[in-house]
Amino acid sequence: MADLVVGISDLKVSNNPADAMITYALGSCIAVAVYDPVAKVGGLLHFMLPDSTLDADKAKDAPAMFADTGIPLLFKSCYKLGADKKRMVVKVAGGASILDESNFFRIGQKNIMAMRKLFWNNNVLIDAEDTGKNFNRTVRLELSTGKVSIKRAGGQMEEL
Repeated sequence: MADLVVGISDLKVSNNPADAMITYALGSCIAVAVYDPVAKVGGLLHFMLPDSTLDADKAKDAPAMFADTGIPLLFKSCYKLGADKKRMVVKVAGGASILDESNFFRIGQKNIMAMRKLFWNNNVLIDAEDTGKNFNRTVRLELSTGKVSIKRAGGQMEEL
């Protein structure tokens, strides 16, 4: 099984059951893992910032950088491979306050709020999440099963 690495401001989708997707060291960034168990289609997004209006040019070049452009792109990319919104299992992780001890910038919280607002407006429910706090996370999605695993800083991989 080959791991497809999803970098910062990146997303991957696949319908190959031999694939697994992984993204490393989520701090204030958020990973959104989606999976359709019937079509066996999944995707993983690693977005960095809540709102593409911060930099419209950057959003055109790297839509996966922002919640409001990356999340719709993730879903639409899965639909192209046969996924159905009604069957999608959605799991999310990240949104921590790592470097911002005083929580002045609140990027992690803003990312969580932007993601939730987008899901709420589109009638998407989150099936499992591990967000906030002050530690890094690694997230892995296996396409053969739809299992999403998470590793917290210094911990073991465990199912989300």
